[in-house]
Amino acid sequence: MPWYAWLILVVAIGSIVGGLMMLRDTATKVDMTEEQRKRVAERNAEMDAKEAQDR
Repeated sequence: MPWYAWLILVVAIGSIVGGLMMLRDTATKVDMTEEQRKRVAERNAEMDAKEAQDR
């Protein structure tokens, strides 16, 4: 492969890795109360049941 193909490959891989690292650094944990977690679990269970019924 010519040198410029390697350069393009390195830049592409670098931009992907850099984007993933930036995404990881800016991610924040969502603080939820126990009640909110319970509602989310119930809603997920309802949606799973609805999807299973639709199949």
